[in-house]
Amino acid sequence: MPVSLKSVYLAPEQGDGLRILVDRLWPRGISRDRLKIDAWLQELAPSNELRQWFGHDPEKWEEFRRRYFIELTAQEAAVTELIEKIGDTRATLVFAARDHQHNNAVALRDYLEMRLVSR
Repeated sequence: MPVSLKSVYLAPEQGDGLRILVDRLWPRGISRDRLKIDAWLQELAPSNELRQWFGHDPEKWEEFRRRYFIELTAQEAAVTELIEKIGDTRATLVFAARDHQHNNAVALRDYLEMRLVSR
């Protein structure tokens, strides 16, 4: 399952494949036409409480990942649906965070990869 990551602020490209917005909130200043997404999976985004606690603070990254993975485990049906939707096609998780290394899309991709290895 090839999964890439891309900021909402970068132009969509044909090589992105299936484009999935994985943020709970719609990105500011970005129109739906400009974003060109195939799905918006708000239910797989971190809870508002976790998102606000994290605040994109790199020092909280490992604890954020741990807590987010717990939330994702509780969303088993939605995670399984995403894995099935992606299948063997190319997919890009689209995110609005300015930090490209410490955000929920990075953690979600890691979680999906862990799930696939454990199968």
